[in-house]
Amino acid sequence: MNGLCRRTWQALTFRNQPFFSEWSFGKYHRDSYGFIKLLGHCRSIRSVQELHAQILVEGLDQNGFVAAKLIGKYVEHDEGEVKMGTARKVFDTLVRRDVFVWNVVIQGYASLGPFVEALNLFDEMRVSGEPTNRYTFPFVLKACGAMKNSDKGEIVHGHVVKCGLDLDLFVGNALIAFYSKCQDVETARKVFDDMSLRDIVSWNSMIVGYTLNGKEDEAIMFFHAMLHNQADCTPDSATLVAILPACATKSASQVGFWVHSYVIKTGIEVGAPLGSCLICMYGNCGHVNIARDVFDRIDDKNVIVWSAIIRCYGMHGFADEAFNMFRRLEEAGVKPDGLIFLNLLSACSHAGLVAKGHEIYEKMEAYGLERKDNHYACMVDLLGRAGFLEQAVEFIEGMPVQAGKDVYGALLGACRIHNNLELAKEVGEKLFILDPEKASRYVTLATMYEDAGQWEDAAKLRKLLRDRNIRKPAGCSSIEVDRIHHVFGKKDETHPLTEEIFDTLEKLERIMEEDFEPI
Repeated sequence: MNGLCRRTWQALTFRNQPFFSEWSFGKYHRDSYGFIKLLGHCRSIRSVQELHAQILVEGLDQNGFVAAKLIGKYVEHDEGEVKMGTARKVFDTLVRRDVFVWNVVIQGYASLGPFVEALNLFDEMRVSGEPTNRYTFPFVLKACGAMKNSDKGEIVHGHVVKCGLDLDLFVGNALIAFYSKCQDVETARKVFDDMSLRDIVSWNSMIVGYTLNGKEDEAIMFFHAMLHNQADCTPDSATLVAILPACATKSASQVGFWVHSYVIKTGIEVGAPLGSCLICMYGNCGHVNIARDVFDRIDDKNVIVWSAIIRCYGMHGFADEAFNMFRRLEEAGVKPDGLIFLNLLSACSHAGLVAKGHEIYEKMEAYGLERKDNHYACMVDLLGRAGFLEQAVEFIEGMPVQAGKDVYGALLGACRIHNNLELAKEVGEKLFILDPEKASRYVTLATMYEDAGQWEDAAKLRKLLRDRNIRKPAGCSSIEVDRIHHVFGKKDETHPLTEEIFDTLEKLERIMEEDFEPI
């Protein structure tokens, strides 16, 4: 089959689809420019396929600009079961490929998956001799980050340096995001510090990186540094969405208040992303009424916003309000997700509403939602807290999946509350296999042995902790002063103002001794 017959046959294949209709070019010419303009107007997979047929008939399927635009549209609209299937077929039929076409396909795989194909194409691109550019590496690094493939990402970083793009702003931002996703926030910070030029994305990426890696204090400090460094940029909506989760986790209310004040002062629109973050922050800081006020002012309430306010009410014991918000959600026609049901089950657990919890649990099936390990764990916690330990065990035995560490952890906590040592022993043995590195499991059971006067068994468990070098995370105290979050651990002398702090404590102690000296 010669080239013309092949293209005609391919075009007829598209034409035979029931939705095919002839495009009217109007003011556009049947050349590459005209097809690129028309592809820009495509809003559905059908329109893309129809125009693809015209491209084949006109013999422009090997035009690099047209092919790149066509691939991009398939990436945007393809609804097939195999992600990137049609886009890849268009790419594979090209005899000559320039860097722009390679980048479009790599970007598609980096966004939709399979992510490994983005890495494979990058390797194939290098073997083919096609030079990379400043747009290639961010897409490849995005795929590495999605896979948490730090080894491959570091190799790609090496290619970046070799190509002289390590100081490029676009590439540098991608490196920060990659290292953050791979839990190497220290290297991400080094990349940030070495950048000669930064923009708002650079700062936002570092804030997100610190928050994702559990370094909320560093995220807040970094945010303060950003505010004092107005030369680079000023906070935008994405900055606030990035910092508010750190404020929520650390209950840093002063920083959160400042963020909200900044939003009001600058007139930034409080949409669903920013609004849900504000609700979570106020909820964690105990300001339920303000959280509700933020909720009421959001126009485009999506499932994330509803979930935030339900969680806010549930965590503070306002179970009735949480259920009322759920009813309003249903009336608004919003389909709840698994997280909303988890928040509702948690509210039932803390309020001891066993019957209501069962009702919520069963309702998940009506919405076609898959129950996950945390939903099962919440039900076990609900039954266990209420003292129904036998029913909790029966519930676990009747689960359609193998119970995980969270489920048994909830049951162990219930055993501790109701002092059921025999059941706790059985559960502990399972947890030492499922979750052997978590010290709290051993400590809980050891404490129960000590309460029962079984000192030898308690000593064995604590020795096991030492032998396995398993350490319980150290507790700490914290205080927020002038929007700065200070953390203090036991015998902690790492704070830069340690001498001043202890000197002040000694002075306070002397004052107390003088004031309370016996007469």
